[in-house]
Amino acid sequence: MTDIQQTTPEEAAVKAGVLIESLPWLKRFSDQIIVIKFGGNAMISDELQDAFAEDIAYLRFVGVKPVVVHGGGPQISKMLDRLSIPSEFKGGYRVTSAEAISVVRMVLTGQINPQLVSRINTHGPFASGLSGEDAGLFGGRRRGVHVDGVEHDLGNVGDVVAVDPQPVLDQLAAGRIPVVSSIAPDLDNPGQSLNVNADAAAASLAVALGATKLIILTDVPGLYADWPDRSSLVSHLTATDLRAMLPTLESGMIPKMQACLDAVDGGVDTAAIIDGRQPHSLLVEIFTEQGIGTEVVAG
Repeated sequence: MTDIQQTTPEEAAVKAGVLIESLPWLKRFSDQIIVIKFGGNAMISDELQDAFAEDIAYLRFVGVKPVVVHGGGPQISKMLDRLSIPSEFKGGYRVTSAEAISVVRMVLTGQINPQLVSRINTHGPFASGLSGEDAGLFGGRRRGVHVDGVEHDLGNVGDVVAVDPQPVLDQLAAGRIPVVSSIAPDLDNPGQSLNVNADAAAASLAVALGATKLIILTDVPGLYADWPDRSSLVSHLTATDLRAMLPTLESGMIPKMQACLDAVDGGVDTAAIIDGRQPHSLLVEIFTEQGIGTEVVAG
């Protein structure tokens, strides 16, 4: 059977241009660790989860070492509602009772993590699930939150205060893609678990791994200099600029931008937040000159 050539020279030139544009980035990131925090509404959509899995597999096939960290806020809220366990938020953080922490662990480590692993593994036997509780990967300490100058207790909520990257490095050395759920053992209360912010956990892990880049997928196109002015989307800023802007940001954006700042302050070359609602935004951010979200660099 004879196949007729369908690609026009113009289409071929566009495709070649896209591939060539990726060349300096392929050279820069080959054999480098990139930590990607997966979250927001991208986690709920099957189409976006499939696109994310393709992106992660693509990174692995071109020689990058992706490490995925995920939370699960929307799914946790849904499960708590289904079980009639009340949900409360203070200062952008979920108050997590002893009852709720069991649900958090069940959803993160028992539901989302294996689901993400299996989606990536449709492209090759690479992904391997890990919890922040496995092999001492994360160590957590309980935290409260200040709202209008008053400290509020958040229950079983903590910060990642210690990271042993060895379990992740072992998986990378074996050619695997580690997929890490953001839950941590409570260092002060053995046997207890803490719900930790996945953005902060990803930043801590990126620093401990000596990652080249941290990318946080979120539900907005990036950081706006003057929200809600849509034309004020910032594509690039320094850590100094971001530090000055932080107090003026709305509460939901602060943990994400703080995570970018912490990563860059800790030696990660660049940190970015990108719109996870755009299919394949991850590849656009990594392999194109302009990127797609807001990138933070040292300085």
